[in-house]
Amino acid sequence: MNKTGYKSGFVALIGRPNVGKSTLMNQIIGQKIAIMSDKPQTTRNKIRAVYTSEQGQIIFLDTPGVHKPKSKLGEFMNTTVENTLNEVDLILFLVDASEKLGPGDRFIIEKLEKSKTPVFLVINKIDKVHPETLLPFIEEYRKLYDFKEIIPVSALQGNNVHTLMEQILELLPQGPQYYPPGQVTDSPEQFVISELIREKVLHLTREEVPHSIAVAIEHMAKKEDSQAVYIYAAIYAEKESQKGILVGKGGSMLKEIGKRARHDIERLLGTRIFLELRVKVKKDWRNQDRLLRNFGFNEDF
Repeated sequence: MNKTGYKSGFVALIGRPNVGKSTLMNQIIGQKIAIMSDKPQTTRNKIRAVYTSEQGQIIFLDTPGVHKPKSKLGEFMNTTVENTLNEVDLILFLVDASEKLGPGDRFIIEKLEKSKTPVFLVINKIDKVHPETLLPFIEEYRKLYDFKEIIPVSALQGNNVHTLMEQILELLPQGPQYYPPGQVTDSPEQFVISELIREKVLHLTREEVPHSIAVAIEHMAKKEDSQAVYIYAAIYAEKESQKGILVGKGGSMLKEIGKRARHDIERLLGTRIFLELRVKVKKDWRNQDRLLRNFGFNEDF
């Protein structure tokens, strides 16, 4: 193979919830594409991020964290991951260097064994552990699966991410440039905006609320007499009690969600925005196929 040729391909990120998949993808792209939170199951859909250099183009698919499903939404998330494994040129299996190998990791390895796609083991959060602990950690995983490469990184600090990118490009086949150089995602603008709003809910709420909400952009337009973009969005909860938490005393929580989301959306769009948020209740939406489709959870499901 001519190593000077342009490389391109599709790379899936897989791992247990909260191992840093979205953080790694955002670090690689250099801006926020996938939402980040310290709560599990933050990512619900496959989110494509595009990295372009003179050597090649890598399209990353940030998949939901693999977990034992408790609802139709959970089943959708796991199905999304399984289908992705057979669609890509390379799989990055992310694990947390500060967490012991557990049943969830073994479950993922069982899934990987059914796929013929090459796999890199990416050991994330090395900034949290002593270097001497990495060798026995690596050996434990090496006994379970024949990884193509094993690469320790810190997605948050960017440590060794450049080496990871070099190894990915080395493995990918020669191919075309799928997206223009300036494009960093193929997710629709409204989807990214709804995710930014959902991220603020994840940051600001606790207990059952974060996983019980969905965000839908109901209307988005720029008025002729204004440079601002007007966005009307609904935050859907499953219970009236959750609605009360999301609205907050005197509307304080909803105002804070809007304030934080507005900042990120303006950076994304490069213009001033007007954001109006409302909270609605759709009981048990995570187990209703029609509502799941309405909220965009219909791919591969």
